[in-house]
Amino acid sequence: MDAVDADEQPGGAAGPPLAAGAPLRPPRSAWPRRAAALAAACHPGPTVAVTLLVAGLAVAAGQDAHGCVLVTAAVLAGQLSVGWSNDAVDAARDSAAGRGAKPVVGGAVRARTVRTAALVALALCVPLSLGYGALGGAVHLVGVGAAWAYNLRLKRTVLSWLPYAVGFASLPAFVTLGLPGQPRPSWWVVTAAALVGVGAHLGNVLPDIESDLALGVRGWPQRVGPAGVRLLLPVPLVAATLLLALDGPDPLGAAAVGVALAVATGGSLLGRHRPRLAFLAAIVVAGVDVGLLLWRGGGTG
Repeated sequence: MDAVDADEQPGGAAGPPLAAGAPLRPPRSAWPRRAAALAAACHPGPTVAVTLLVAGLAVAAGQDAHGCVLVTAAVLAGQLSVGWSNDAVDAARDSAAGRGAKPVVGGAVRARTVRTAALVALALCVPLSLGYGALGGAVHLVGVGAAWAYNLRLKRTVLSWLPYAVGFASLPAFVTLGLPGQPRPSWWVVTAAALVGVGAHLGNVLPDIESDLALGVRGWPQRVGPAGVRLLLPVPLVAATLLLALDGPDPLGAAAVGVALAVATGGSLLGRHRPRLAFLAAIVVAGVDVGLLLWRGGGTG
């Protein structure tokens, strides 16, 4: 059991001893580990990837430095809230599935701490989003709300794909609507983002389908099954890149489609033995799509 510093006891160094069984405050040296565990509970890979992709999209759209910082901060806060709420809501289910690598399940951080962090991040997301622009901010908050709805309920239904589609589609719309004059985002950009979101959902769920089914989680991918998800995964990802490439056919667009097809198909095939590669493939394809937008100047319509 960790020792308690003398000056942290109610009576100081000369204070009365703590009663048997009383909770002990962790030593100060434990807080860096707890902070690291809290950071790990936010799903750092997807959180960082989505935030960087949106930052790139803001640059591609011609946003100024202040706008880029603001939209990036808003998206980061939203993604943190979604990641932390996911681990807080799923703590009991993850424990039952034996997912000891998750910080909450492993005891590195408490579910209550993660839940509080999620609510704080959500509270920060609201003014950051609306500060970028009322209309764009509202669109972004709808996307964040959809992700929370997924965590709280929709992940266990046949509509589990919908929050991903809405959440991803909201991102380019958020960026574009915050530009001077509030130009409307191009429909093909928003549709492509929604398709990438569906692909990300399939890739993200694939590694856990069997354990999810054992716990009664029957979202859309769980109903399709692992083999069906692996076959289906490349479809929305490649369709998204193809949609963007057709906006202005050129050699770069053709190359992007080829890369997306190879990466998505490879992720699908390799996902049979290393399922996490399928989700990585979805992130790479999203990066290819952002690269196209950077080349084309953002895709505003």
